[in-house]
Amino acid sequence: MRPLTADDPEDIGGHRLLARLGSGGMGVVHLARTPGGALVAIKSIRAEYAADPAFRARFRREVTAVRGLAGPWLVPVVAADTQAREPWLATEFVPGPSLVEAVDGHGALPVAAVRILGSRLADALTAVHAAGVVHRDVKPANVLLALDGPRLIDFGIAQAGGATALTAPDAVVGTPGFLAPEQAQARADEVGPPSDVFSLGCVLAYTASGRRPFGTGNPAGVLFRTVHEEPDLADVPGELRPLIGSCLAKDPAGRPTAAQVGAALRDPRIPLARAMPEERTEHWLPPALLRVVAERSARALDVPTPERPARQPADDGPAADPTPAGPPDVRLPNRRRFLLIGGAAASAVAVGGGITAYVAPWRGRPGGALPVHTLGFQADLSGPAGRAQERGARLAVEEHNKRAGITFELALDSVDDRGQAAPAVRAARRFVEKKASAVLGPGTPAAALAAGPLYQQSRTAMVLISVDDDRLSATKLPTLRVTRGPEHFLALPLAAYLTGVRPVDRTAVIDDRAAGEAGQPLTDLLVQAPPNGGTTEVHSVAAGRDDFAPAVRAALAAKAQAVVFSGTSPERAARCARALAAAGFTGPRLGTWHIMTPDFLEQAATAGRDWVFATPFTDPARVSGTFRTAYRDTYGTAPGRWSPEAYDAVGLIARALEKLGAAGAVEPGAVTERLFDGAYQGVAKPLRFTTGTSLEPTASLYFLFQADGNGTFRFRGRSDQVT
Repeated sequence: MRPLTADDPEDIGGHRLLARLGSGGMGVVHLARTPGGALVAIKSIRAEYAADPAFRARFRREVTAVRGLAGPWLVPVVAADTQAREPWLATEFVPGPSLVEAVDGHGALPVAAVRILGSRLADALTAVHAAGVVHRDVKPANVLLALDGPRLIDFGIAQAGGATALTAPDAVVGTPGFLAPEQAQARADEVGPPSDVFSLGCVLAYTASGRRPFGTGNPAGVLFRTVHEEPDLADVPGELRPLIGSCLAKDPAGRPTAAQVGAALRDPRIPLARAMPEERTEHWLPPALLRVVAERSARALDVPTPERPARQPADDGPAADPTPAGPPDVRLPNRRRFLLIGGAAASAVAVGGGITAYVAPWRGRPGGALPVHTLGFQADLSGPAGRAQERGARLAVEEHNKRAGITFELALDSVDDRGQAAPAVRAARRFVEKKASAVLGPGTPAAALAAGPLYQQSRTAMVLISVDDDRLSATKLPTLRVTRGPEHFLALPLAAYLTGVRPVDRTAVIDDRAAGEAGQPLTDLLVQAPPNGGTTEVHSVAAGRDDFAPAVRAALAAKAQAVVFSGTSPERAARCARALAAAGFTGPRLGTWHIMTPDFLEQAATAGRDWVFATPFTDPARVSGTFRTAYRDTYGTAPGRWSPEAYDAVGLIARALEKLGAAGAVEPGAVTERLFDGAYQGVAKPLRFTTGTSLEPTASLYFLFQADGNGTFRFRGRSDQVT
């Protein structure tokens, strides 16, 4: 998704525009929301093309034809206006990746996956052809992958080469490498359903081998090979080669129909005969791709707030801004913004507990003086989480300062803000006065909400390590950066587990309303993107009720194969666990880190055994040996929870300073802008960013633990690596 531009309208046909999905010479594709709240993709045609009466007439005929299409593997057109100055049509929005992204990024698909994908695309084309429509541009980029199967999109409605009209009869319409010979030679009167079958054969060859059957390179060369040479199917598995070869016959009359292709792919024993309709197929994609599809589906909930730059005035220069200069107000996707508060230059530093002495701006070392960039650290240092984070940050500072060839040193100035608002404000004033390059913490939402505005005013980066709260997102602080996996996407690791480790078709959510809104994002996401492409049912328990047995009975009556507890109370989770055990349920039972406590194990007793928990933190005892050894050598104890994440936060800041060439003073705001500049491999987890300010929500940000029979929680690993 890309932000809206100043030239984009507020809405199209009553559909509120949210973002740009793509653009080209013929028009623009927007993400939009219908008046009823559904997400749609709107394709609008530029006015200069719509001004051609013949173009508009063809567009109108094609929209009319396509609106009548129906089928599970087609993306239906839900609205259109062919009379508008810039005609448009709206289709359901499919958030999954395209087939070209999947194959180019993960390689050829297994034969079983090719059969399923091919049979469903063939079914889609069968429906298209039965309606008298020819797609004309079947290619991997026009196949989107969803959890339950592929979707065929773009029925030639907004695709054309160069500046020709949309479906001009004398134009070569489509994509070289996936065109039939009659299309490549612009024999428009011969283009029909067999042309789509030829293109489908190209798609299947590419999916099964990772290679295009007529090669790549100069489009004219690709078109020549399509017309005059045989396809290269050497890397296509033998059992698929005859069928794909028949689709690629030069003579349209020699190709099978789409229905015959679908039948053959469903039943390999009957090469071109009618096969029985396929049963529901599990695990239609490899686990790695299923995770990608699930993550893309999850992001569909993360719809951006519409933002666009103001139009520039027409005079010789911009109007004067009455407000002081500051960083741009970067608006991130609503409902969840992955933030940090940043501003001045930052790097990590080491000091003792309590309030430490501020290190002077320059400090000598053998061979010459190096500048020192001071980092602030504020948290409740009386608690284990605050102490562990401060120690992890301090260790990172010390490790940085030991490195050979550094151009600056780091220092850490720590303040115990007790996790409260008033002390947090005093700490923030201290760090602002001392011009800290960046600040790690605070460690509670209340403290972060209180300190955030001061850091925004000074343009100082505030890097949150363990805190994630919707109220912080609502503040829209441009200097905020969060390095932990957001609460809103805790369903991702659970869905990954129920897709790739313990695959199920039917998931039940026991929705504990005592948690208020805290459990709602998890429930919503599991319903929006059910694990393994199956179904998710929700069974609620009122906040004032302690009896979970009715909800459990309802879930099992619906044949649930896995149960997810959405609440945050260990005591109530234990009640749910006991109810499940009493009902004899032994399938996967899952929850989040909020209930992963000794109280849960004690109150659930044997009913809590084998429960799986998703967490935003790793097991400090399982990170790199170098970190564990250095931590124990320095502090005489094993690393505590969140200490590896604090270590990584310092590393991010130090990297930002290095990119800034921080051999001297750094301008306010510079660190904030560079913090999320490129992927970062930490000792806790990899961090990837969708933009310079947003953390990419993926399963790799989370971890899984499992309750064993010894009263402990066993670390299973990073959720995208658990098997």
